[in-house]
Amino acid sequence: MRIIDLSLPIDDNVFEPIPVEIKRWEHKRGGDWFGLRWAFSKRMRGILNYITGRERITHRSFKDGNFLALEQVKATVHTGTHLDAPHHFGPCSQGKRAKKIEEIPLEWCYSNAVVLEVSHKRPGEFITKEDIQEALKKIKYQIKPFDIVLIRTGADRFWGTKKYFSHFPGMSEEAVAYIVGFKVKIIGIDTFSFDRPFPAMIKDFFKTKDNSYLWPAHFYGRKKEYCHIERLTNLDKIPKPYGFKVACFPIKIKNASAAWIRAVAIIE
Repeated sequence: MRIIDLSLPIDDNVFEPIPVEIKRWEHKRGGDWFGLRWAFSKRMRGILNYITGRERITHRSFKDGNFLALEQVKATVHTGTHLDAPHHFGPCSQGKRAKKIEEIPLEWCYSNAVVLEVSHKRPGEFITKEDIQEALKKIKYQIKPFDIVLIRTGADRFWGTKKYFSHFPGMSEEAVAYIVGFKVKIIGIDTFSFDRPFPAMIKDFFKTKDNSYLWPAHFYGRKKEYCHIERLTNLDKIPKPYGFKVACFPIKIKNASAAWIRAVAIIE
């Protein structure tokens, strides 16, 4: 069995529209931090004084002078490779309250998968229903219920640069509707957003005053229940377009619209 990582990291050294902050306590500093937290905790202060008098734990209290490493991450749930739940798209989906991320059936998140190649699409263009049909025709594949459909644009090559947030195509509502029509619950893409870049959508909206240009792929989730994965990578590393599985289980965050995932392709 071969496992291919399809996930980008949450990295505080890479530009993000909403910056990532990671506070790190390494092993020695972690020991001193723990000692201070213990000493000044209102609930524990009396116990500490009773047991140890006025002594304080430091990193020197631990074997080899090293405690445990610890990180505190401040980032949106839409940072890194993540799964968007129906609640992200709107308060309702198919006339019912939209599912939040902890309510997504886990069965949706492990299934047979297919990669559709649309790397010929230019930044800012729509990925159309016809593009999806042509990609399926090329690999002679028929989408099956609960397949996880992966859209490869090649835009992940810009990861780590500002181009990553502007140089990619986006799904059209018709393309999403076509795929979801096969009873697909999860679609993934290797771009910053499932829709076109923000400037392209907003420019067309102001030009036409037509709000259907604003996040049409996302808002389709109000009509039909589905989830999508944004910021995939390494789809070109998958050796065949179908005949493999994908796992993309979300972190269980209460009352959230999305969550980080470690998406992987599993090749038997």
